[in-house]
Amino acid sequence: MKIETLVTEGDVNLSEERLKWDGQIDPSTRELLDEDSRYFLHQAMSTPCLDILDTCEGSGIITLSGKHLLDFHGNNVHQVGYGNDYVIRQLIRQMKKLSFSPRRYTNLPAIELAGKLAKMLPGDLNRSLFAPGGTLAVGIALKLARIVTGKHKLVALTDSFHGASLDSISAGGEEVFRRYMEPLMPGVTHIPAPDTYRNLFGESEDTLINYAAYLEEVIEKEGNIGAFLAETIRNTDVQIPTVAYWKKIREICTRHGVLLILDEIPIALGRTGEMFAFQHFGIEPDILCLGKGLGGGIIPFAAIVTRDAYNIAGDISLGHYTHEKSPLGSVAALATIDFIREREILDKVREDGVFMKEELNRLKRLFPLIGDVRGKGLLWGIELVRDGVSKERAMREAEKIMYYCMRNGLSFKISKGNILQLSPALTIKRNELEEALSILEDAFETLN
Repeated sequence: MKIETLVTEGDVNLSEERLKWDGQIDPSTRELLDEDSRYFLHQAMSTPCLDILDTCEGSGIITLSGKHLLDFHGNNVHQVGYGNDYVIRQLIRQMKKLSFSPRRYTNLPAIELAGKLAKMLPGDLNRSLFAPGGTLAVGIALKLARIVTGKHKLVALTDSFHGASLDSISAGGEEVFRRYMEPLMPGVTHIPAPDTYRNLFGESEDTLINYAAYLEEVIEKEGNIGAFLAETIRNTDVQIPTVAYWKKIREICTRHGVLLILDEIPIALGRTGEMFAFQHFGIEPDILCLGKGLGGGIIPFAAIVTRDAYNIAGDISLGHYTHEKSPLGSVAALATIDFIREREILDKVREDGVFMKEELNRLKRLFPLIGDVRGKGLLWGIELVRDGVSKERAMREAEKIMYYCMRNGLSFKISKGNILQLSPALTIKRNELEEALSILEDAFETLN
């Protein structure tokens, strides 16, 4: 097995640990997985698949063979939990009334959702477009930035993820998506992502400011840059910039007429303890991308929200997707937002975040393999290293831990080959968090 196959955003289809996993699958599941593998195109991080799901509920998933797993992966769609009754009831009512809206028409749920997003967001972030998925929302944002600024160049962060279409992988930086895809969209420059653990600019109190300053240097030297695209908080490897970093980025973008596009597709709607992650940093984006959990974990749905002043593209089609103003997607989003507010989920997530920080740092003290713990709310990253000084990535160890946990009732994903990324449903109960952390601790014990 080549180590490079582990340096991905998700699962590894071909590795020693994966082969061990395949060897313990029961015969009836094996037969169906073989059929799945026969008819679906194979690709990294999915087909061939690990198992077959039968049901899902709350914070967990249940396989066809009856195995229950707490899902700390969820592809970031399960903010309000799986099979949320509150969302489902409203979707059923909408299905019976208006299940699809052709593009030349609007509908009441879409109008209500656009108005609600405008009221939730600061300043003049009042204009929305909806789409069937986050990748498409990023594409809309990139097109709008070109129209607004008249500039086609873009700056994004290294090893970032913004979707899987050709335009979004051009903006993103992950090799597992970009490999063999050249030529990609021209005019994209990648700069280092802020990293408080493996920082490139040396140890100092304001080191992340140097990452921000790098953006300005690129803007000034490259020229014709219209937008900077980034996740407010990196979802995969859970990198959390400082307030000073984001304020500096906002200042630089404003001064140079560069639009700040924040991709909060995986992390908005309460994941970090605020409805939107940028609220932690006292800034405003020019374009905000939302998705994944916006559809309540049921309907594929995404959106961009931007400023009134940027409503200047009436003569072209920025999105114009078949399910653009989806009444079902809009109802799912409205129900998701209402559920989070009415159940005071944000307060719960903040409390859970304090608990997770204490418990994960306790594990860090117990196990030298843990080099760093970072997170907010219910988004956490555990970086594993073989040596605390060299910070050599503990890739095989991370994969062993992941498969141990999946065998024992806990699912999560690995980022960059050595970072355990934990993002459970925001509705998860405290005893379920404790159970998950107990499984994780047992996994570390097996490596000692």
